[in-house]
Amino acid sequence: MSELTIIKAPIKDEILKFDNYFKASIKSKIQLLDIITNFIIRKKRKQLRSMLVFLSAKLSGGITESTYIAASLIELLHTATLIHDDVVDEAYEKRSFLSINALWKSKIAVLMGDYLLAKGLLLAVNNKSHSLLEIVSDAVKEMSEGELLQIQRSRTLNMTQEEYFEVIRKKTATLISACSAVGATSAAADKVIVEKMKSFGLNFGMAIQMKDDLLDYKHKGFFGKPSSIDLKEKKFTLPLIYSLENSSSVDKNKIICMINQSKKSINLSFILNFVHKKGGLVFTEKTMIIFKNKALEDLSFLPESKTKEALVKLVNYSIQSN
Repeated sequence: MSELTIIKAPIKDEILKFDNYFKASIKSKIQLLDIITNFIIRKKRKQLRSMLVFLSAKLSGGITESTYIAASLIELLHTATLIHDDVVDEAYEKRSFLSINALWKSKIAVLMGDYLLAKGLLLAVNNKSHSLLEIVSDAVKEMSEGELLQIQRSRTLNMTQEEYFEVIRKKTATLISACSAVGATSAAADKVIVEKMKSFGLNFGMAIQMKDDLLDYKHKGFFGKPSSIDLKEKKFTLPLIYSLENSSSVDKNKIICMINQSKKSINLSFILNFVHKKGGLVFTEKTMIIFKNKALEDLSFLPESKTKEALVKLVNYSIQSN
């Protein structure tokens, strides 16, 4: 039995029901829309966000009909932002899948993102789920601000650790925080529990982003080399930031000049070796573990149960998995 199957066990029936619920929520009378939405559904793999919503709801009072709305809202708005991000980044492949931008071009991709966004808003409004909509809308706003802040800093080729934490808090952690918060809210939990679950999601999300940043330096691509997408996009993440902060001004300027080269001419192997030698990966991994432990500490107020055990396993699985 796989780790994911064990994690899903307390919410297995609800996740199965949600799959059909979500498919129905994005159905359209337009054939092209249905073709693209079917493609989106087939791409979904681990269901991290929907699992987080359902586990949080079950822990905070119990899964309700509102929980299905909450999970759908998260998936719709998150998928819309991903599609728009691919257009902005001119990304044609992600995690071994061609993007909608690659298959149907940017105009259709933008319209598809708009459609999913509108579907999410209507789902919340029609079901009078204004508290859920407020949480998720705030997360999407924060995500947009995080992306823009990262773009701003990448243009100056400089970022401090404090700025990095602010970027990933906005760009990634706020959505994970929204998942656990809407889960608790859908279970009609009191404000104290909602805030605790929100804090749990925020710390979990920070750890997840650091794991992703580490993979950019470690994950092996088709030719057995790290993908280094962030470096190619001139994005400064914690492994590089820490390494630069602990280098001489000469070495720092040399690395920044290299990063400023075009994607084709950038000396990736030199920069990767530099980050390894300066301890950037070790420092990032230690910091990731600190945030992971903070997330687990946020759950300590809850009584022991199979659901809590599954949520703890989800945290550990997400940080350890490649």
